[in-house]
Amino acid sequence: MDLKLDHISHHYGNTQVLDDISLTVKRGEIVCFIGPSGCGKSTLLRFIGGLEKPSEGQVLQVGEPPAASLNPLTYIFQDFALLPWRSVEGNIALALEDHRLPKAEQRAIIADVLRRTNLSDFAKALPRQLSGGMKQRVAIARALSVRPAVMLMDEPLSALDSQTRELLMDDLVELWTRQPFTACYVTHNLAEAVRLGHRIVVLSRRPGRIREIVKIDMPLAERKDHLAELEIKQRHLWDLMREEARAADRELADV
Repeated sequence: MDLKLDHISHHYGNTQVLDDISLTVKRGEIVCFIGPSGCGKSTLLRFIGGLEKPSEGQVLQVGEPPAASLNPLTYIFQDFALLPWRSVEGNIALALEDHRLPKAEQRAIIADVLRRTNLSDFAKALPRQLSGGMKQRVAIARALSVRPAVMLMDEPLSALDSQTRELLMDDLVELWTRQPFTACYVTHNLAEAVRLGHRIVVLSRRPGRIREIVKIDMPLAERKDHLAELEIKQRHLWDLMREEARAADRELADV
């Protein structure tokens, strides 16, 4: 299943947030969205996920989700969104409970995503017993359990320290390499964008417009071995954003 963003524009009252965003997210690719604070990245993700409707335009699902998909779209948030009284496997099971699956099938799905995210040994642990990185792994495992056509990732690593962020990027690359998934990935972190994105959509300051789409052809699994090339891409992204970011900061300071 592909996603087609068709001339998306939006305003809150007299404030225009997004202006004429058109883009197709192809099956099996990770598309990263970057831009200055307040440019509408997370708002756009909410439109893609159907949590809100834009003032103009539409988001279309083109084609059918995978036959085994339980939720075509699912979110991964920066704050993990785990229930503290449920174990790791209990938090994953939460995503399956409305689907009326046989208990044996639920257990098989949970065991599979625990294995894929290296959490099998922590199935009975409570969130308070886990590090931040492991909590986010649980959130990723929960998202994978519903076999989504598209994962919507809203700054999923921003609450983590730099070392843990690197480890989670490795995990995401390994997961995608073993079984490619489609993702719309919002981030402020340019290093994340060049490490994980097949395409990087650079938005202008408010109202957010597409300034440029940067394609990175290098396979995800090889990128750690080509950091110098990624640094060049990262500098290009910052060159696109620098003045926009300064102007956005000034606008936010004046609010």
